[in-house]
Amino acid sequence: MKRPISARAVQRIRRIRPRPLPLLAFTGAAVLALCGAALLPARGGGAPPPRTVSAWLPYWDQEGAYQDALAHADQLRTVSPFWYEAKSATRVDGHPGAGERRIIDGLHAAGIQVVPTVMEQMKPGVLAALVTSPDRRAEHITALLDLVRSRAYDGIDLDYESIASTGDATYRAVGAGYTALVRDLCSTLHALGKVCFATVNPRTATTGRVWDYLSLGQVADSVRIMAYNLHYGTGTPGPLSSIAWYDEILRRATAEIPAEKIEMGLPAYGWDWAEGSGEGARHVTSKGAEALREAVGAPYGLDPDSQTPHFTYEEGGSVRTVWYQDARGTEAHLPVLRHYGVRNTVLWALDFEDPGLWAVFARGA
Repeated sequence: MKRPISARAVQRIRRIRPRPLPLLAFTGAAVLALCGAALLPARGGGAPPPRTVSAWLPYWDQEGAYQDALAHADQLRTVSPFWYEAKSATRVDGHPGAGERRIIDGLHAAGIQVVPTVMEQMKPGVLAALVTSPDRRAEHITALLDLVRSRAYDGIDLDYESIASTGDATYRAVGAGYTALVRDLCSTLHALGKVCFATVNPRTATTGRVWDYLSLGQVADSVRIMAYNLHYGTGTPGPLSSIAWYDEILRRATAEIPAEKIEMGLPAYGWDWAEGSGEGARHVTSKGAEALREAVGAPYGLDPDSQTPHFTYEEGGSVRTVWYQDARGTEAHLPVLRHYGVRNTVLWALDFEDPGLWAVFARGA
């Protein structure tokens, strides 16, 4: 899902390549009310935080992301440090800085839940063997529970994406095995008073069929849909998301998952392609993309179809195209969430975002 920003690692962060859909018309104010009752109570009881914004904290920008979280603590419900990687059924390793107690304690003191993310980069067959074996699933749940108990964590977020590339012959069994893993893990975490999140790819007409949305929505406290990389770093240039794509994602998701359990993943980054080169794109944060646009003197503009910003510039004799998401683009997309009754969002990632995004969230109050 998310890695230190090297070219190859970032390009495989998201592999969704859905087909563009016709643009749907939405009327009214271009802002979604993002607050209201949170999915989960505030740490220590009492009234829940007034916002429903969650965010991932990247370990390769740990201090900057942590300070960003503290600066917007009144708007954040949950922070998921991107700290751990499952290597096998019994092994879960920490990334640099994983489990830093100063950060856990600081987030808790600010009233923010700390629900670390466990990702994986296993070969599809390795993960398939794990989730389809009851014995290996049980071993893996034990390893995950040991991790949760190792710190004052409020739960866990599973981001196991390699099952999305499961072949035609095995995807049903793998999907069922993954659902069983989440079900059994969540059941045990709930008995411990902890929460349990599942991070998944979007399901569209052409993508994401391995994910059993209906069952995951029944057992997990939150299903986080990574609604970004409509165009991705190893593909052709284009927007990371669009209004029409969000409509398809949420039309399908809300048919099977209660809207209050969905967290819509919002991008705070972009891709910088060299046109016609065949090379993978460079990853840029939203604020980095805007700084680049200003530095090269490119005019600001929103694509009329996707309502996301983009620009072109020249470098070393080649033309480069940058597509990214910012506060204005996000504000244009939020009415789709409101249309489907989805009030919860999760941001990829802290310290990547356009600073104006927090005002957009605040206007949803």
